Amino acid sequence: MKILAIETATVAGSVAVVDDNKGLIGEIKVDVKIAHSERLMSSVEWLLRASGISIEEIDALAVSIGPGSFTGLRIGLSTAKGLSYATNKPIVPVPTIDAFAASLPFCSHLICPMLDARKNEVYAGLYKWEGTLLRKILPATAINPGELLEQIRGPVVLMGDATVTYKTLIADILKTNAIFAPPSKMSPSASTVAEMAIEKINQGIITDPISLTPFYIRKSEAEIRWKG
Repeated sequence: MKILAIETATVAGSVAVVDDNKGLIGEIKVDVKIAHSERLMSSVEWLLRASGISIEEIDALAVSIGPGSFTGLRIGLSTAKGLSYATNKPIVPVPTIDAFAASLPFCSHLICPMLDARKNEVYAGLYKWEGTLLRKILPATAINPGELLEQIRGPVVLMGDATVTYKTLIADILKTNAIFAPPSKMSPSASTVAEMAIEKINQGIITDPISLTPFYIRKSEAEIRWKG
């Protein structure tokens, strides 16, 4: 089974093709401030061509559904939907924070993905591996970083762009319990999204693309102003 995955929840967008028999076939991940709308489809086309795989050979599409950048999530989901409609391939949404934590398999410490949500908040969660199962201790939420960090006891691996934004606060509250993930694990990855999608497909979990919407957690600024 070949999965084409799209991850656009942060500036460091990525696309990947994963085969459940062969493993990772290819992945493009670029952390640059170029709009996803300008580079996403060209990245998909380049990756498929470089991998020697046609879109018809892809069995399913996977997309990072959020939380994360409102614009990025919309672009990623719109692209996945368009490919799904054009090829009649199923689409699998994968929670961004869950997939982010899963990129550190079998870590013995708590795992805390933190994405900068602005407005003095982070999109975050707390996870712990128990054998081959990643247990969700705190589901993905929008939360004040200080409030989040005060809940943590013991060593924790922190990952995500918010670890840079709130590095001083992290050091003040967690002190030596703060362990920072390596640079390659500091942003969500499409390859992990694909791996989680394969698990969902094997469980029979596939979503109707028509009803699929991003998981924002909180309302956008436009929605707040409109209702205000």
